Amino acid sequence: PALSYEWIFNNATLYVQEDSRRFVSQETGNLYIAKVEPSDVGSYTCLVTNSEAEQSVRGPPTSLTLRSDGVMGEYEPKIEVRFPETTYAAKGSSVKLECFALGK
Repeated sequence: PALSYEWIFNNATLYVQEDSRRFVSQETGNLYIAKVEPSDVGSYTCLVTNSEAEQSVRGPPTSLTLRSDGVMGEYEPKIEVRFPETTYAAKGSSVKLECFALGK
């Protein structure tokens, strides 16, 4: 719970905003983009923050380019589910489970 993940776009202080197309997993730190658009092309850098230590670290930049041939590369359409074996919650509290689809 002390770690949080954010993504920086084009090495600017403009952070990638989560919306109906973009999602940042707070479990893994992965950034997922559904239906990539030309405006998504650029350089992405992950920023990991440890709130207890009050420190942040940037990872190496990763470039996103669009393929014109329509090939998906390493990802085939599939449902990605990473539910914990058991989830505990206090009565009246909220629980967030991450489930999303990858692919075309």
